[in-house]
Amino acid sequence: MDRPLLFLDVDGPLNPWAAQPERRPAGYTTIRVSLHPGRALRVWLNPEHGAALLTLGFDLCWATTWMDAANRWIGPVIGLPELPYVDFGAGLFALRPDSVHWKTEAIVAYAGGRPFAWVDDEQSPADEDYVAAHHPGPALLHHVNPRIGLRGDDFAALTEFAASVTA
Repeated sequence: MDRPLLFLDVDGPLNPWAAQPERRPAGYTTIRVSLHPGRALRVWLNPEHGAALLTLGFDLCWATTWMDAANRWIGPVIGLPELPYVDFGAGLFALRPDSVHWKTEAIVAYAGGRPFAWVDDEQSPADEDYVAAHHPGPALLHHVNPRIGLRGDDFAALTEFAASVTA
């Protein structure tokens, strides 16, 4: 059986953007990123996250507004190789009348029936319902608190899910 996919959001899980602006979390480093001219973003990243993610038993894939830019700015800082990414194209930030997150449909399509976990800070019950109705394989939508980012309990939940679908 193929390894499950792990869809990674940047802002929230890897960059705890909602932490107090003057208090960088312990173990994190600060980078400044200019994705758009004149707008430098402060991004906090934990260099230990890459190695931890690589040991989880997933095929990793970016699922972030950063899309391919995550390979240039985020991956090298946390020690990840270049990863595939979900191209959200014209669906980027598109509001849906059913309250399903604008990423959800594209992630389900990308997964193509493979088991997957998705770490993000913006999922809702509407996304759970959409995935249950449109994805035939196992899926874990794992919410990460954007004030603290990925922690030990998040890695434990991901490890448990990966083990359950590869056993």
